[in-house]
Amino acid sequence: MKKITKAVFPVAGMGTRFLPATKASPKEMLPIVDKPLIQYAVEEAVAAGITDMVFITGRTKRSIEDHFDKAYELETELEARGKKELLALVQRTVPKGVNCIYIRQSEALGLGHAVLCASAVVADEAFAVILADDLLDNHGADPVMQQMVGVYNYHRCSVLGTMNVPREETRQYGIVSTETQLGDVQRVTGIVEKPKPEDAPTTQAVVGRYILTPRIFDHLRSITPGAGGELQLTDAIASLLKEEAVLSYQFKGVRYDCGSKLGYLKATVELALRHPEVSEDFAAYLAARG
Repeated sequence: MKKITKAVFPVAGMGTRFLPATKASPKEMLPIVDKPLIQYAVEEAVAAGITDMVFITGRTKRSIEDHFDKAYELETELEARGKKELLALVQRTVPKGVNCIYIRQSEALGLGHAVLCASAVVADEAFAVILADDLLDNHGADPVMQQMVGVYNYHRCSVLGTMNVPREETRQYGIVSTETQLGDVQRVTGIVEKPKPEDAPTTQAVVGRYILTPRIFDHLRSITPGAGGELQLTDAIASLLKEEAVLSYQFKGVRYDCGSKLGYLKATVELALRHPEVSEDFAAYLAARG
């Protein structure tokens, strides 16, 4: 059986909700304590055994490439000063055996188009899609993509990472309907993008984690662009599930929407409270504030 070895990271978005911070720096490079969002996403992929990181970038995203490149000057300086721990930390940004591939998305034509940009690299393999905006904290369980790879290895079909949301929030997500059955893994029977609460078939929302078979590319090429001329990945998945099984997996962990200011702040607080360097002092600071 072929393993999942490739992950696609759509990182060409403008990050307008974080302006002016994202005017010159990608939103994916916003730090949670001392690591940028994109590094958390890559580390999740590495933990799942993925070795090829495919970044779909835009014209203002060079700092992402620089972050995952070898920093000769910095490493030389750290080595000369005997700062071995910091040197090791910098060198671990990209573990050995991991390849970084960059593809330019010339126009912002939607998530579906970003995924389609990776078709030549992915070819005929199943692959992961990870949205760095969604920071998924596994809270001691296996990292979420590792959980999903396990589901894929057993069922050998597309898997969507899902969670239950309050009904009044369904208009913010793609919502799936599934066959009536118990358990974390269910077969998807339908998917709709951002339905009104009264129209949502369920409250199972798709978050930024997917494992997709290569057939998704044929559907992305054949669907009609939606509003703004964008290709919606949700529409392609809706078309895909008519010909092959697509599963919903309710992952174990907590999702922080780091595409929003509140979600970003929540993630920063939670991870800071577990950071070995600052957790104790930070907890004391929060307690003193009452």
